[in-house]
Amino acid sequence: MIAVVLAGGPPDEVSALQPEAPNKAFVRIGGRPLVERVLSAMRASEQIALIVVVAPPSMHGDPALALADEYRPDGQLISESLRNGLERLPPDEMILLATSDLPVLTSQSVDDFIARAQPLDPDVGYGCVERSVHAVRYPQIPHTWARLRDGTFCGAGLMTLKPRVLPSLERFIEQLGAARKKPWRLASIFGYGVLFKYAAGLLTIADAEARARGLLGAPVRAVISPYPETAVNVDRAGDVALAEGLLRDTRA
Repeated sequence: MIAVVLAGGPPDEVSALQPEAPNKAFVRIGGRPLVERVLSAMRASEQIALIVVVAPPSMHGDPALALADEYRPDGQLISESLRNGLERLPPDEMILLATSDLPVLTSQSVDDFIARAQPLDPDVGYGCVERSVHAVRYPQIPHTWARLRDGTFCGAGLMTLKPRVLPSLERFIEQLGAARKKPWRLASIFGYGVLFKYAAGLLTIADAEARARGLLGAPVRAVISPYPETAVNVDRAGDVALAEGLLRDTRA
């Protein structure tokens, strides 16, 4: 499988901790840049044949990206970076997408995620982790949790995508952006029935998959990982110390 690692984006509160880093992907955690840790897991995976990294052009010669096979420029928006990363890739082939802020990602968790996604063969495979599984390993790591009838889940930093569905996905992202902070517009996108079921804790994964398929016009499936490290990310400045602690515990 081809893997695309997204290491672009502007400076934020995480990269502000290390001014030499152009964005959080290049912030050092445990002495190594975050993106290098992700690329290392990808390179050690038995399922990855080619690694494409999307990053600021000024960093394409940086040692942190040495494990990648191809370099693509990032964009002002994540949709632009995604488009650059998927450009010229086989349109009907499942591509693994990964964020670059997963400090404890392992090759085993990557291999397992791919093994679970492949039989589903979705156009979009959305990675997620169940709360009870996450709590066993990383109870101290905060997340935004979604309570469904099947369990309580958070999103992972891995997903699969067939490049042919990107235009539909971009339109959906634009719709969500326009509807932000406007409940009636969000309701018009997702449907009042879906929102009511979610609020009542009655929405199932199958319900969410069916609605997502209707919105995108393409098969969407949840890929539930038993590896919570796929969901441990560095999104805020406070997450850096948490990640450093996890890595110290691992070394111990």
